[in-house]
Amino acid sequence: MTSPLRWTETDRRAVDTARVLAADAVEKVGNGHPGTAISLAPVAYLLYQKVMQGDPADPTWAGRDRFVMSAGHSSLTQYTQLFLAGYGLEVDDLAALRTEGSLTPGHPEYGHTAGVECTTGPLGAGVAMAVGFAMAARRERAILDPTAEPGSSVFDHVVYCIAGDGCMQEGVSGEASSLAGAQKLGNLVLIYDDNRISIEGETQIAFTEDVAARYAAYGWHVQHVDWTGGGTTYSENVQALYDAIEAAKAVTDKPSFIKLTTVIGWPLPTKAGHHSVHGAKLGAEEIAGLKRELGFDPEQSFAVEPEVLASTRANAAARASEAKAAWGARFEAWQAANPEQAALYQRLVSRELPAGFEAALPVYGAGKKSTRAASGEVLTALADTLPELWGGSADLAGSNNTTMKGQPSFLPPEQSSHDFVGDYNGRTLHFGIREHAMGNIVNAITISGLTRAYGGTFLVFSDYMRGAVRLAALQKAPSVFVWSHDSVGVGEDGPTHQPIEHVAALRAIPGLDVVRPADANETAWAWAEALKHTDRPTGLILTRQDVPNIEPADGAREGFAKGGYVLAEASTGAPQVVLLATGSEVSVALAARDLLQAEGVATRVVSLPCLEWFAAQPADYREQVIPGSAAKVSVEAGIAMGWREYVGQTGEIVSVDHFGESAAGPLLLAKYGFTAENVAAKARTALANQS
Repeated sequence: MTSPLRWTETDRRAVDTARVLAADAVEKVGNGHPGTAISLAPVAYLLYQKVMQGDPADPTWAGRDRFVMSAGHSSLTQYTQLFLAGYGLEVDDLAALRTEGSLTPGHPEYGHTAGVECTTGPLGAGVAMAVGFAMAARRERAILDPTAEPGSSVFDHVVYCIAGDGCMQEGVSGEASSLAGAQKLGNLVLIYDDNRISIEGETQIAFTEDVAARYAAYGWHVQHVDWTGGGTTYSENVQALYDAIEAAKAVTDKPSFIKLTTVIGWPLPTKAGHHSVHGAKLGAEEIAGLKRELGFDPEQSFAVEPEVLASTRANAAARASEAKAAWGARFEAWQAANPEQAALYQRLVSRELPAGFEAALPVYGAGKKSTRAASGEVLTALADTLPELWGGSADLAGSNNTTMKGQPSFLPPEQSSHDFVGDYNGRTLHFGIREHAMGNIVNAITISGLTRAYGGTFLVFSDYMRGAVRLAALQKAPSVFVWSHDSVGVGEDGPTHQPIEHVAALRAIPGLDVVRPADANETAWAWAEALKHTDRPTGLILTRQDVPNIEPADGAREGFAKGGYVLAEASTGAPQVVLLATGSEVSVALAARDLLQAEGVATRVVSLPCLEWFAAQPADYREQVIPGSAAKVSVEAGIAMGWREYVGQTGEIVSVDHFGESAAGPLLLAKYGFTAENVAAKARTALANQS
């Protein structure tokens, strides 16, 4: 039953306190975004103090609702509420906005400030992550409380998101919102701040669509709350917004969209509604006028009345205590009734893998198999062992091999197709052709904490999702990105679909592990290592074409986890030449070694599946694997960038530094020099260069 809204004079004063704190914080540092934080203060306060379940003393409490500030530039909208509710921020933290080492960075950062659920800033990404959080909640209930009716489980919660005009203009929000409508995510409430202002001024110069109609077309439940009275007046009708939120919560078969029409910076005395307040300090005169308007001393900065702060923190604590007591009783009853799921929950919360899970991995003998096919077999093999693992692709399931065989799809049952049958408890994700949204959704699912998600597409289309991959690394989210069709070996689809610079470009992202396995066994090991890591994302780079399965060398499994190891040793003495290869080119290097060994050239082959892991090893291990005294040749079907530091100035690099063409993959690989004969010739050159 909906509780009536109680909005007191203390609540009004707390909202105004948040406004002046936002103005003071930006003024002190000299830059930032005060306008939206001032006009949205009552919205955020309503959510934190009257609507959402959360516990300032336990910010990661499992029963909490989630909040995403997609308009991340207005981080003060959230920071002031975290301060008022008692999440650990104090006035000094607000005064340190956007300064080195502070808890109040320019945009909200996950893992940095208590109460921040994800890193936002790139506009629209927060909308996509909110969709991911909502999907995660449904899947978590499916594996832990599958017989519970939606909305009745201890694992159910509501995801709230605030977005602005910039978020609505970015394509990623549309991608994710379209998918949310298809998924009928009734646990998602998006509040759109319709203030019609962006950096360049009034949005009508570039943005004229009916956003609410668009969301209705997506299949969302849509409401409009207009605080401007159609542009005739301004009244912060908090009751109307509260009623809209409560109505949204009651709609469980659709996500909800609330268009809130506001004036940016209201109630600033002269600058309300002007784009200058979006991204610049207000000036002392304007702030003094705001404070006089709101009944604050214009001579004081960062003034907080003790009784107001005591009231807001006491309210937040009391609401948390009541909610946690009710939730805790239900949680204990669930534990007692579901001991197996309770044990699983404890493992998932601890981010632990089941003991001996690698025993489920397939082992491959002689033969040929594409690494994308091997990846699909690994996923199927892990399905029963790791119920928390789920994912899919951007409409490329059959090409990426991202579907676990025998597992139902995650979708409303009435939307099952001839090829994919599923329900709300399903496991196979269908992102549609929406790579950017997919990346952010996978990040949010993974950050949510109880499950591990993966998403796949062609490597060349990693460009479409690069922003999300970067956010994964920035958040240290252990997302897994499956990128197949990894070189000119793609063949006939031609240069638009043949990755050239992509592996090097992905390696340039700090904190991302880029893993390019050589064969089916290395692919199985790659999945195992990716799942062991809980503090960084992994990109798996997989072939379209079949590659030979290589007989593992002694210590290969352990060496693989170090990012590089000796796959084939020189037959006599110290190696004169070391061939460094990744992925499908490892087998080419092995064939080149046979030619060189036949000529009496002692040749070692090193598989380097992950340069990030290898770089983290002690210097003596790296020297042991790649001795500085030997001539070196790198072999990778991508650009040369990054390989010079491995082969040295006298070494040779076999690479592709131009776009491909539409022709058979084997023909192109041979034409561009990925043959045993050419690699052997490069080795001879490298030897000659040393003399």
